[in-house]
Amino acid sequence: MNLLFSINDKFVAQLATVLLSIKLNTKQQEFNVYVLQKEKLQRAAELERICSRFNMHYHPVTVNDDLFSKAPVTDRYPTTIYYRLLAHELLPASLHKVLYLDADVLCVNDLTSLYNIPLDDYLYASAIHTNLTNTTDVINKIRLQNFDADGYYNSGVLLMNLDNIRKKVQAKDIFAYIRSHTLLLPDQDVLNALYGRDIKSVPDQLYNFDTRKGTIYETISFGEWTTDWVLKNTVILHYCGHDKPWLTDKNTGRYTALYKNYFQMTSRILNN
Repeated sequence: MNLLFSINDKFVAQLATVLLSIKLNTKQQEFNVYVLQKEKLQRAAELERICSRFNMHYHPVTVNDDLFSKAPVTDRYPTTIYYRLLAHELLPASLHKVLYLDADVLCVNDLTSLYNIPLDDYLYASAIHTNLTNTTDVINKIRLQNFDADGYYNSGVLLMNLDNIRKKVQAKDIFAYIRSHTLLLPDQDVLNALYGRDIKSVPDQLYNFDTRKGTIYETISFGEWTTDWVLKNTVILHYCGHDKPWLTDKNTGRYTALYKNYFQMTSRILNN
């Protein structure tokens, strides 16, 4: 199973927490962990040690900024926003499929069902976050002019069909789009605007559960998707938003204690 992340040194403990949650809940016993990084992580030894402990193979991918010499780069659009979009140019050509995950997720059930979703001719598989109304989707379609897309996909969990992506996704198209548009979430907006039609939709209640919206999930499912249901069925919890669960007393959501437990276990492993 090939996993992809993009972090700096501030997120080593969070990435290690994701890896622990995957190891504990996924039957697959061999993992390749690719980590995109602007420069070699100062805490690389810690990450290598924890990957070895979990029987995972750590593959650092240091990004050469020459790739972005023609990219529009500003304080709002740093080179790091391009890493996920151009991962196919940064990863080994021998790699055919990879699962990108943000560092603010937890895997609470077996990841295999997501990883094995057939991609066929699609470039990606991703989820559209659930809302009580479709107003946000309408606004995003008007804003991005992609009216035939199913909705606005969240790029924090992204299964990548690298063979097809290498044929269709071009750096010059991405750079040109960013130059000519004002974007709210730059990399996610580009993904939706240029490639939204080529994304296979997967259910967010299973593969990208927004932990801020537990009440909304329960409401739209007529009371089915309770916390107990989530813990039995949901594969990925996504701790979206600014109030992250590893920040003490900054998040009181129903899934915060679960994250803190994994984070504490990870901290003990790192410290030992």
